[in-house]
Amino acid sequence: MAPDSEEPRLSHLDDRGGARMVDVSGKAVTTREAVAEGFVAMRPETLALIQEGGLPKGDVLAVARVAGIQAAKRTSELIPMCHPLPISAVAIALDPVGDARLRVEATVRTEGRTGVEMEALTAVGVAALTVYDMCKAVDRGMRIEGVRLLEKRGGKSGEWRAEG
Repeated sequence: MAPDSEEPRLSHLDDRGGARMVDVSGKAVTTREAVAEGFVAMRPETLALIQEGGLPKGDVLAVARVAGIQAAKRTSELIPMCHPLPISAVAIALDPVGDARLRVEATVRTEGRTGVEMEALTAVGVAALTVYDMCKAVDRGMRIEGVRLLEKRGGKSGEWRAEG
């Protein structure tokens, strides 16, 4: 495919199909923000233990929040083609949905040349995995579900919001 083609192409592949890190040096520095979500499905008894603080490993929500923040900051160490970014803010929310699901939401912000979608998604994934780790002794059947980007702002492409 020619570089000036209007067809969408994978930005992390060069003209020969090899992996590459995208050159963002020509992009403007702007405020960029991304919001992602995911869910941890579990037995109602497990969610009740989380809310009551009745698990032997401690405060599940506090530890998962810290894990999500740390994950956002270290995304470029985990995802090979991600740029290391100066993260300005990370917020992690963990809220019950019904009696058997925990919703994990991450909001990440930076002033930079590339977006923070991967940082938000990584934060959600690691926070959810931390919930699993801390609760697996009482509920090995938990499921991490629906991890997705909800919205992003900033940069040349502007705003984007997920449907539904």
